[in-house]
Amino acid sequence: MASVAEVKAAIDAAMLHVQESQDAVRSANERLGDAQLSLAVAVEGSGHESVTAAQAALAQATTELEDCLTATLSAVEQAQSYVAAL
Repeated sequence: MASVAEVKAAIDAAMLHVQESQDAVRSANERLGDAQLSLAVAVEGSGHESVTAAQAALAQATTELEDCLTATLSAVEQAQSYVAAL
């Protein structure tokens, strides 16, 4: 059985991976925002169904990345709460 110190260290290591993942999600969200802006400029004035669908898909992707970040923030809070209780 692992000691309390080993459990805490393992949780800290896992949370480091989460933080790295959060950084990647934030970066992806920024790049996605750039893509949305570029697409909007490129297709300005177009009412084509495909353009609308592409813009909606990018908006959905943005929302899903934000949901991912929120979920990971919650996971970190719960892990920190557990470590504090050890």
